[in-house]
Amino acid sequence: MTVGRRYSAEGGQDGERAALRASTPARASARDAARVAVRVGLPPLAGGVVVRRRRGVALTARLDADRHAVRLLNELHRRYGPGPLHLRLAGRDLVLPLSVEDAQRVLDETPEPFTPAGRLKRGALGHFQPHGVLVSAGQEREERRAFNEDVLETGRHLHHLAPQFVRTVREEAGRLLTGPAPLDWDAFAATWWRIVRRVVLGDSARDDTALTDRLARLRGFGNWASLVPPRATARPRARFERELRAHLDRAEPGSLAEALDRTPAKPGVDPAGQVPHWLFAFDAAGVAAARTLALLATHPAQEQQVRNELAVPDLARPQVLPYTRACVMESVRLWPTTPFLLRESTRRTRWGEGTLPGGTTFLVYAPYFHRDGSAPYGDRFVPEIWLDGTAHTGPEFVPFSAGPGVCPGEDLVLLVTSTLVAALLEGHDVRLHGPVRLRSGGPVPYTINHFALRFSAAARP
Repeated sequence: MTVGRRYSAEGGQDGERAALRASTPARASARDAARVAVRVGLPPLAGGVVVRRRRGVALTARLDADRHAVRLLNELHRRYGPGPLHLRLAGRDLVLPLSVEDAQRVLDETPEPFTPAGRLKRGALGHFQPHGVLVSAGQEREERRAFNEDVLETGRHLHHLAPQFVRTVREEAGRLLTGPAPLDWDAFAATWWRIVRRVVLGDSARDDTALTDRLARLRGFGNWASLVPPRATARPRARFERELRAHLDRAEPGSLAEALDRTPAKPGVDPAGQVPHWLFAFDAAGVAAARTLALLATHPAQEQQVRNELAVPDLARPQVLPYTRACVMESVRLWPTTPFLLRESTRRTRWGEGTLPGGTTFLVYAPYFHRDGSAPYGDRFVPEIWLDGTAHTGPEFVPFSAGPGVCPGEDLVLLVTSTLVAALLEGHDVRLHGPVRLRSGGPVPYTINHFALRFSAAARP
């Protein structure tokens, strides 16, 4: 999302005028609030908001749940108008922005008055990253955010450790292609996590599946955040943190652990406490990489564009690979790995002629803004929009969030994912098999079951 005009809920004459110009909130009827809860809120919960559930993801894909959610929000937009839709559910105030401008206001005015560290997020993420930047506020958030940006080198397409990262990705991709296991999601995910552990912690962590399995179990508690208080998981979290710190203490050369060790941190930052979120975020990145491979395996024209980009003298050197990178961005546009961008208002905020109370939860539903039907390419795989300026002329695309809360690891994630996709396609013809059906030139389903992805790879002559 591009940063457009700024808003202010309280101070500043310009902010007040902008708030007055904004659309007035519309209060949804009890019936419509229930419809939103079932069609928009329930599918992400069924699929798993922190760690994905196989059965839930399979069910939502079979129902193409996001399509029905987007249709409902389009209907409500027509009936209630463009203002934010105010719902009362389970005793809480929730708001769904239905216009680009309102969504942009919420994301641009992060973290004040729209904090990412709301009750829902703290409850879900506190099980495994209680000191992470996403659940921090005030000065702590500012310092932790700055530290994350320094280590991850936010804004740089190529991290200074890119040569080591590219070698790691290409080594693991080669093993995946020549291994005895079928090229299905389980094999892909196992390879992905070996890459992640090496990138984040170093080569010695390559086979420490116990560490990431412990993290997955802690994340699983996050799916039930309202039922399981963080103190109930304190003991398994302490064990995970001890094992994680053992890797970080080695600060293995060529890993993010080394970069973390060399980056100055203020006393309240807790450098080690930032790493669980990096591992968590890389999980979604692996899903995006597999989906990108599925799209390219079924879209010959775009696949050829990637191959044209790979016709370079030395692909083993770090490359930005803009077209392959655009393919990853497009996969996240089509299937957002984080469907809801959550914020919570820290105070009463003015919207047009109305106001919304402090403590209101704002849910920016990314599939609605990415695929509301207003763009001719909305339901098709068109990586070119990320290269010709189309995706940057408006503020509606938020594949990595936006504003001051944008993902600080976006460039690093795109480097690792695009390198993996390129390495798998470089010398092989990859084809998609199984129940997931995609076709070139046709509409892409709104929801996809990445657990069901199955490929074949044949060496190119």
